[in-house]
Amino acid sequence: MRDDPRLNQIALARQAVLAEGVELTDALVSAWLDRTWIVQSWRRCLARGARPEAPVVFDAVPRHAGAHAADMHADLLAAARPELQRLAAQIAPIRYFALLTDARGTVIDTAGAIDHRNRATHAIARVGVDLSESSIGTSAIGAALAEHAPVWLHRGEHFFADTGIYSCAGAPLFGPDGTCLGMIDVTGVQAPERPELKHLVAQSARQIEDALLLARPHQLRLHLAWPAGWQVAGASPGAALLCLDAEGQVTGANATARQMLPALHALANGPLHASDLFALPWANLFDMADHGQARTLPLWSGLRVQVRAECNQAGASASTRAPAALPPSAAAKPRSLKALETELIHQAVRDAGGRVAIAAKTLGVSRATMYRRLAGVKTEK
Repeated sequence: MRDDPRLNQIALARQAVLAEGVELTDALVSAWLDRTWIVQSWRRCLARGARPEAPVVFDAVPRHAGAHAADMHADLLAAARPELQRLAAQIAPIRYFALLTDARGTVIDTAGAIDHRNRATHAIARVGVDLSESSIGTSAIGAALAEHAPVWLHRGEHFFADTGIYSCAGAPLFGPDGTCLGMIDVTGVQAPERPELKHLVAQSARQIEDALLLARPHQLRLHLAWPAGWQVAGASPGAALLCLDAEGQVTGANATARQMLPALHALANGPLHASDLFALPWANLFDMADHGQARTLPLWSGLRVQVRAECNQAGASASTRAPAALPPSAAAKPRSLKALETELIHQAVRDAGGRVAIAAKTLGVSRATMYRRLAGVKTEK
C-alpha cells in the first residue's frame, strides 16, 4: 500500500520513544528532521504520566457551550465563519471537516460534512469539547498552539493509540496585536494522508487574520512589500498589511507585516505609533492615500519599504468625531500657546480624515509647515 512506508516509519518512531524511551536512530532522525516537535509533544505527555495505550475519554460538552462561545469569541467567529465554510467545502471530497478552537484548544465552531453517527467524528466535532494536548495528547490542535506554526499529523503520530485513526492539519490564528487567539484545524477519520492540507489551512488562517484586522476601526490601510517584490507581494493573499487610526496609532497588523517589521510585535504589550516604524512625518502616510500610488519609504533600521496607502472610508465617521469635552479642572487651567496650536493642528488633521493637504488648506498654512509642526510634536514627546 502507498501508506505503508509512512505508517511503518511512524510505528518505529513510536517504539523508540514511547515504548523504549530511547533516542531516535540516525535513520529516523533523518526521516523526521522536520518533525522533532512531535517527539517533544510525546515526551510532554509521558512527563504528565499519560500512557499511549490508555483510553481517551473526551469531555462532556457543557449544555450552553454554544452560547458561551458566541459571547466570548464573537469577533473571531464573525471573521472566521466565511473562510471556515469555504475551507470545509474544499476538503469535503476527501472526507475531511473543519474545526475552530480558542487559544486553550476548546472547539468553538465546526464546519463541513460532519457525520455525528460516527463516534470518532462526533467525539471531536462538538462546540465546547476540550481538544488540548493535556486532554487528548498530541494532535494538530495542541501542536499548532504549542508551536505557533502550521502542522500536519497522520494517524500514529498522535500520542494515544485511540486517536491514531485521525489525520489532521492545523494552523494558529493571531489577532491584530499578535496575540494567539486560537487555531483552525481540518481532520479526517481513517482518511488518506494529505500533507498538502498544512499549506491550505495556513492560507485559511491568514485570510481569517486579515478579516479580524480589517474589522477593527481604522482610518488608513498600509500595504507593505520590499521594493524588489512589490509586484508579487502586492497581488498575493496574505500580503503585509497594517492599519492606523486618524492619530497615526497602529490599530493592528497581520502576520506578514510583523515578520517584515519586528517592531510590530510590541503591539502585544501596548500602543505603537506609525512614527515608531517609519522615518518620516507620520502624516505623510495619510497624504499618500490621496494619490493612490506606492512609494518607497525609509524605516528607522535604515532599510526602505514599498508602501501603498488606502483610506478606509467606513472609518471616516469615527475618526472625525468631535473631541470629548475637557473636565472643569483642565478647562480652568491656562494652557500655553504652543499646546493650543498643537491641538488645533491635530484637530484639523482629524477633521480632514488624516489628509494633511486638506488640513493645511483649512488652517491657511503650507503642507511643509504642517509636516514640520507634526514632526516637531513627535520629537518633543
